[in-house]
Amino acid sequence: MIRALFMSLLFLAACAPAETAAQAQATPPSRAGLEEAVFAGGCFWCVEHDMGAIPGVAEVMSGYTGGRNANPTYENHPGHYEAVRVRYDPNAISYRQLVDLYWRYTDPTDGGGQFCDRGASYRPAVFVTPAQRADAEASKAAVIASGRVNGRVITPILPLGPFWEAEEYHRDYARRNPERYAAYRAACGRDRVLRQVWRR
Repeated sequence: MIRALFMSLLFLAACAPAETAAQAQATPPSRAGLEEAVFAGGCFWCVEHDMGAIPGVAEVMSGYTGGRNANPTYENHPGHYEAVRVRYDPNAISYRQLVDLYWRYTDPTDGGGQFCDRGASYRPAVFVTPAQRADAEASKAAVIASGRVNGRVITPILPLGPFWEAEEYHRDYARRNPERYAAYRAACGRDRVLRQVWRR
């Protein structure tokens, strides 16, 4: 896969070794006044980049969720999705608005991965708390009813479990490595596929 080649280059160029499983952390408490949402949509570099640009979003963090093993790492996260934790100001943007925007950054018709990244780790999903479920379900229903998607919307809405932060070298990747990120995103065809999936 294209991303595998980029990861090989990334490992060679990394300034510091990856964190060990013992160093990985589950979700820490929210910063005062902010609320959280967790989304998976393929490569977490891309989801982090797109969701982080939304007005009202204060912080994004790549990580792993949805699997059974504790302290997952990039090399060992069976069952986990690559996901992004979004911390946002509810006075600036609502959870429902955030979910509505999330759909447009993904291919909700593809349950086998996203774009060039294939396999269980790259499946899309919306992870919800009990309080978030109704808004997430309503948002998904609205996308289906809109008729703007070329295909059947199959992205699941799943209960949120522990979120494990990704290794340091994955975090804020697009900002810290703009040329590599742009090359990866273009080669993966993410924006081209989005134009095909979504009727503008």
